Amino acid sequence: MWIPFLLIGALLALLAAPATAQTGFERCGGDYQSLKILNGDPAACAARCEREPRCRAWNFSYPRTVSVAAICSLKSQVPPRIENSCCVSGVRGAGVIEPRRSGVEFFIDRLGGDYRYFDVPLETGEASCEAACKTDNRCRAWTYARPGYISVTPRCYLKDKLKPPRHKPCCISGVVR
Repeated sequence: MWIPFLLIGALLALLAAPATAQTGFERCGGDYQSLKILNGDPAACAARCEREPRCRAWNFSYPRTVSVAAICSLKSQVPPRIENSCCVSGVRGAGVIEPRRSGVEFFIDRLGGDYRYFDVPLETGEASCEAACKTDNRCRAWTYARPGYISVTPRCYLKDKLKPPRHKPCCISGVVR
């Protein structure tokens, strides 16, 4: 007798939970408009979807090269998500929430204090930058710049001074000492 009410209550609780964007996933298909995001911030794409009555989902693609801007695709339907590090995607009402990983600061640049930088393979991502800092006694913090923002390839900056964090969509940073 109470089971239908419990099911309805559970469904309403799920629907009331705030939606979040999915970093590392893309949604293919259903595009009705694509536009350049000059500041390279996925939050700008999510905000654009909120302002468009027709928008049900969105997909943000990080820039592939320095000369190509980030792309925001607005969608009239909600396609299934596919894992891909190129992108951040979400549904209408989903703001961009930074992933949580101990010691890693997503969408953060610690500008300054650089004593060394080098290009890293795309496949290894920020993990190779973090590992390089942890094995170097001089390194106190690191910043990984995604490809297309500063250079065609991803770049790692090792820092011997701890600088304040600044929100920048290009970067992932961390403090080790």
